[in-house]
Amino acid sequence: MIPALATLLLFQLFGEVAVLLTGAPVPGPVVGLSLLLAALALRPAWLDAIKPTAQGLLQHLSLLFVPAGVGVMQHLQRLGDEALAIGVALVVSTLVGLAVSACTMVWLMRRQNRRAEASR
Repeated sequence: MIPALATLLLFQLFGEVAVLLTGAPVPGPVVGLSLLLAALALRPAWLDAIKPTAQGLLQHLSLLFVPAGVGVMQHLQRLGDEALAIGVALVVSTLVGLAVSACTMVWLMRRQNRRAEASR
C-alpha cells in the first residue's frame, strides 16, 4: 500500500512540477493524473499494484470534503455578500456544461452512425 500511495503522490508531484515549469492553466493534480494514465497505458501491470490503494482512497473520498466545508463556514458572510454572482456562475456553468455534453453526444452518435453505415 505504501509504494502505491507513494506512486500516486509522485505523479501528483510530477504534475505540479510540470505546471510550475510550463505555466499551464491546469491544476497540477490533473496533469499528474494524465501522466499516471499515460504510464498505466504503457505499463498495464502497474494497475494491479495501484488499484487497491486507489479504491481505498475513493471509498473515503467524502472525508476530503471536510476541509472545504470548514472553509465555507469560515467565509459564510462573504458567500452571502456574493450570492448573486455565485448563483449566476453556477447556473451559467451548468447550462454550458449541459450544452457541451449534448453537442458532444450528438457528434459522437453521428460519427458512430457514419461508421456503422460505412461498414455495411
